[in-house]
Amino acid sequence: MSRTSRSRSRARAADWRREGRRTNLWLVPAIEALAAAVLFALTLRLDRAAYNGDLHLPSWVLSGGADGARQLLTTVAAALITVVGLVFSITIVALTLATTQFGPRMLRNFIRDRGTQLTLGTFVATFLYAILVLVAISPGPHGDFVPHLSITTTLALTLVDLATLIYFINHIARSIQLPQVVASIAHDLADAIDDQSALGADAPDREERGLSPSELLARMRTEGAVITTSASGYLQYLRHDRLVRIARDADAVIHIPYRPGHFLVQGHPLAFVWPPQAAAHVTADLRRGHVTGPYRTLTQDVSFGFDQLVEIALRALSAAINDTFTAITCIDWLGDCLCRISTTWQPHHVHRDRHGHVRVIAHQPDYDRLVRRSFEKIRQASVAMPAVMIRQLDALDKVMRQTHDPARRRLLMEQADLILRTCDATVPEPSDRADVERSHQALRAAYEEPG
Repeated sequence: MSRTSRSRSRARAADWRREGRRTNLWLVPAIEALAAAVLFALTLRLDRAAYNGDLHLPSWVLSGGADGARQLLTTVAAALITVVGLVFSITIVALTLATTQFGPRMLRNFIRDRGTQLTLGTFVATFLYAILVLVAISPGPHGDFVPHLSITTTLALTLVDLATLIYFINHIARSIQLPQVVASIAHDLADAIDDQSALGADAPDREERGLSPSELLARMRTEGAVITTSASGYLQYLRHDRLVRIARDADAVIHIPYRPGHFLVQGHPLAFVWPPQAAAHVTADLRRGHVTGPYRTLTQDVSFGFDQLVEIALRALSAAINDTFTAITCIDWLGDCLCRISTTWQPHHVHRDRHGHVRVIAHQPDYDRLVRRSFEKIRQASVAMPAVMIRQLDALDKVMRQTHDPARRRLLMEQADLILRTCDATVPEPSDRADVERSHQALRAAYEEPG
């Protein structure tokens, strides 16, 4: 593996770990609370120095007695904890709305939102700081010790909290708007597509040695050893570089017939190993080469991003909601993402060691699968909805004009023909059918142009 490939592999592993750390509501508040404790230790030390006469505080630092300081800090702390409860309540309302309107899969997108996490963390950290300052007020040899600098810092942090609250109200109002949600999902999907495309581009060209991948797969079906899944869950991440090292050390070939996003059942086959005598060595280390969990992620599973957009479109087209424009928005972003993969998507199934021997054969979603899952369910749900059919044809036209591979162009045209047949069978109004047919004819003309 080249140095560039290794660096990209490490970056992808870091992205997966970062995704796991990001999808929670406790990490950022905990870090900010720790920072508040460190800040308190610093300001308290300066206040102690000023109390002992070793330091003169600036004139803008608040002054006053212990009773007034206690009353001020108590009021600030009570107000902060009230606002923290308000922020939590707004967050829960937003999560409930997301579940109802966008589907349960969208919850993770709101939980991982940095704006919400930073808002919660800022208020919790300021509350903790105010409590620590309140506790620090105590009798001393020169009268009551009042940490004036720390109290001034508390008021400054309260002003920051006020600005944060204004930001949070605006942020949550924008983030629950459906076009914003769809655009955010599409942006994350585009990043995942670019990352996976770069993975295929980074695959080094090496002299092929040993058996070909097809020969190895044939031998695995007849002679290979089976490694079963140790725990049920979704396959979230494959460490291809580590799997290559495991296979190289065992002088074996590993075939994983699943891609990230597939659900693994405990006791069912996870991988196949050839030669079979290497299975014991591979089994002992295979856990270090993959990650499973209770949910899907976008790190290596671009299909999940397409599924999220399709799910929102299907909910919008349901009889209970009947929101055609939301479905059209999803189709627009699906077309944009398909345009990204039209020329660059080359799934990297075979991974070799530095000597050119095949070590890992993995599964990746192909172009055909991504196109079908982007259009088929929406087409089936858009019965008697010519506006949705026309927008699907327009999206296919955009993708067609950026696609030069003949097989991929035929696939796009097949999807367009299915949409036209659905229109002929379900749209009763002749003028509506004529509008859909015009869009289909425009796509047909683009298909017949030289690629």
